[in-house]
Amino acid sequence: MTPHFHTAPLLDGIPHGFFTRHGGVSSGIYNSLNCGPGSSDDPLNVRTNRQRVAAALGQEHAAVMSLYQIHSPEVVVVNEAWEMGKGPKADAMVTNKRGIVLGVLTADCGPVLFADHDAGVIATAHAGWKGALYGVVENTITAMESLGATRANIKACLGPCIHQASYEVSDAFKDTFEKENSAYATYFKEGAKGHHQFDLPAFVLNQLKTANVQASLVDIDTYPPENDLFSYRRTTHKQEDDYGRQISAIMLP
Repeated sequence: MTPHFHTAPLLDGIPHGFFTRHGGVSSGIYNSLNCGPGSSDDPLNVRTNRQRVAAALGQEHAAVMSLYQIHSPEVVVVNEAWEMGKGPKADAMVTNKRGIVLGVLTADCGPVLFADHDAGVIATAHAGWKGALYGVVENTITAMESLGATRANIKACLGPCIHQASYEVSDAFKDTFEKENSAYATYFKEGAKGHHQFDLPAFVLNQLKTANVQASLVDIDTYPPENDLFSYRRTTHKQEDDYGRQISAIMLP
């Protein structure tokens, strides 16, 4: 089975995809395109799945890169490939090298793919609430500029992530945002008693807008099982032992 993925019209001309959980070789709770070496899935399955991702982007033998993601604003510049599972601790990466597939692993957090087609610079960012709040979007764009990208030419797309209806949070969570900026209260609506619903997609899109780059959204919630995506929150609610990670990937043609 060929991996299934969504694309963004804004990134036309750049091989990319927001991959679902279908089209891989993993089984059980990892069924089937689990691309996360941090899971307890068989590493051979994960490696095979990542090779299928590269092939789906037209580069069967390209290295598929991913980071040891830590929910930070840290960005690395990629000049050469590393082995699967050996990525540095960071949450965004940029490159101007061809033949390297940049991947971001998610299971509710926001995967953002960036490209400046004219400059030949691409990037990925893992935008969970913490990374987004503390600057991963702006830091990624700044790193792209260091490689010759122009902010006005950068296009970005936020892929499937957990949406407001599925994202219940505490008073303390909301307070963390309001301490950074009282205007961030607009990204919350009242939920169950003592809880709120957080709009992660709107927050990340606002970060992109504030950074003055063109941005779009693949408007799919990762939590509902019918959307064929891995979800950490759904796994937690089902009390499963582990969870798979989908990958969103981009490369220079």
